[in-house]
Amino acid sequence: MAAGGGGGRRWTMVAPLLLVVFQLVGAASAAALPVVINTWAFRKAAETAWRVLQLGGSELDAVERGCGQCEIDQCDGSVGYGGSPDESGETTLDAMIMDGNTMEVGAVADLRHVKNAIGVARKVIEYTKHTLLVGDSASLFAVRMGFPYEDLTTQKSLSVYSKWLNQSCQPNYWKNVVPDSSKSCGPYKRPEKVTCKEEQTISQRSVHNHDTIGMVVIGGSGTVASGTSTNGAVHKIPGRVGDSPIAGAGSYADSTAGGAAATGDGDIMMRFLPSYQAVEYMRMGTDPTVACQKVISRIQKYVPKFFGAVICANTTGSYGAACNKIPGFTQFRFMVSSPLLSQPTEQVVDCI
Repeated sequence: MAAGGGGGRRWTMVAPLLLVVFQLVGAASAAALPVVINTWAFRKAAETAWRVLQLGGSELDAVERGCGQCEIDQCDGSVGYGGSPDESGETTLDAMIMDGNTMEVGAVADLRHVKNAIGVARKVIEYTKHTLLVGDSASLFAVRMGFPYEDLTTQKSLSVYSKWLNQSCQPNYWKNVVPDSSKSCGPYKRPEKVTCKEEQTISQRSVHNHDTIGMVVIGGSGTVASGTSTNGAVHKIPGRVGDSPIAGAGSYADSTAGGAAATGDGDIMMRFLPSYQAVEYMRMGTDPTVACQKVISRIQKYVPKFFGAVICANTTGSYGAACNKIPGFTQFRFMVSSPLLSQPTEQVVDCI
């Protein structure tokens, strides 16, 4: 009886302590949200998205405005107008945005004459029952939605195009054609007899020419949104679409698990749906960093020298990133914003 009474008194003393511990754990967990993570050291994009959240905007708003900031800033010449001219010298845009609550996706590809690609992608969700609009028809839709029709070519992009022509159109994305695409410009055609060459070269897209902005935003309640925006591979064959506007490839969001976004050689990466796969790993309880590493490792088995990276974040606010190590690309820089940081902060991971 006495022993029982002593145990009761001890429990009376311990219970409040346990309650305090649980409250502290809960507070620490809650403090990790919201979180914004985006590819590369695109600081203004991170600051813009974080500010939208702080002012009461939705996760989708934050993704749209954050990626849209990079379109305005022409981040590294690989996002927005005036960059990455295709073989005809034209700049075209790809973008997508995804709502992790409803699993709705809006995307545009090969968008011409409209600068705010991710804004148009958002309108695909809001005003259509479709997921992806492409080419001139996507531009027509954008104009109907009130976006201005503008020239995406600049003196800089024309200069890049002219230099490429003067270098015998090197590098380019053709193979097994005549004339020899490694030595001269087209127009190319298929030869009478095809001799396929197996090539294991490092991605033609320069590792110094960065790539897509990919962004994942997780709100205070764990709601997830993601998005991408890019002007694609420089000197691409007109009509080429990479991973950026493809759900599960360029990015993926699921409010029951987390979000991910990819950057790099989209022609390679899109074949593996890395963003979808990373989210599925996190759904099974895998740490975000490990989830990113696992999807990079999977692509490595088939294309050891690909250029690419993935960012991941789960619904508790944990995050991570991984990249494939090749000459000239041994580390990957990305931005993180969260209540645990005094300001949007650049972080670095070593490639694997």
